[in-house]
Amino acid sequence: MAVRNEWFFPRGSLAREGWESVVDASLPGWKHTGIRVTTLDGVHKVTLPAGDVERLVVPLAGSFRVDHDETTTALHGRASVFEGPTDVMYVGAGSGLSLHGRGRVAVAEAPTAVRKPSRYLAKSEVPVEIRGAGRDTRQVHNFGTPDALDAAAFIVCEVITPGGNWSSHPAHKHDELVPGHESRLEEIYYFESAAVRGTGAPDPVDAFGTFASYSSQAGAIDTHALVRTGDIALVPHGYHGPAAAVPEYDLYYLNVMAGPDPERIWLVSDDPEQSWVRSQWARLSPDPRLPYRTETEGASR
Repeated sequence: MAVRNEWFFPRGSLAREGWESVVDASLPGWKHTGIRVTTLDGVHKVTLPAGDVERLVVPLAGSFRVDHDETTTALHGRASVFEGPTDVMYVGAGSGLSLHGRGRVAVAEAPTAVRKPSRYLAKSEVPVEIRGAGRDTRQVHNFGTPDALDAAAFIVCEVITPGGNWSSHPAHKHDELVPGHESRLEEIYYFESAAVRGTGAPDPVDAFGTFASYSSQAGAIDTHALVRTGDIALVPHGYHGPAAAVPEYDLYYLNVMAGPDPERIWLVSDDPEQSWVRSQWARLSPDPRLPYRTETEGASR
């Protein structure tokens, strides 16, 4: 029997070396992916050394400068993760970086000896996908997927689930190598949640969503958690989903995936008892609230 929520980490419980959260291979049972999250004050900076690790800098709130490869790249961020895409910066293995700025930032990581060129991706270049339909509609920013980024190992994207909707649904897995059908990928979920705009919620508010994972033939796992800003769920194997946003709160998560397979590809198998859900989307319309953009672009949440 798995110990319930052994792969769930509340905000701050993975703090290390000045970072609010650090996930890497030092965690027992974890090997292929990593993430770092911190808040910068506009004065201090954080530095990550060169090595056999590729990185993707993702502003969560605020804007930043990335010093890398003897150059400086400005990342024009956003007010929050619910304000549409952001600029991101990929820094290939073999290069270090320093981060300056004010706000909250995540750095996705994957160990690899393969050197790929660093690349800046402006928010205007980020592929925005509206996935699902009806109450299963969510918005996906595919800035670190194979079609958008020539990375060596990881697949990185972020998902906005508006209040009352479900995502990572139907529950699915990617823990077996079945060529053409399923790939092996560890997965990190980094969460944020906030009151739906216009609700008149107090400030601050205890915004939350829910997340679940459960066992497959590849291994035991049992996560059933309320998730709030800064919380992290790890999925080494097993079915995962749904992630649900309660009606009053929007839910966000940043996904980092990588695994041992030779091909960098996201292929999943649905829980066979839940796969019928996808067939319902053809008769439903996407949620008209999406896509979320910045307020200055004229879209409201």
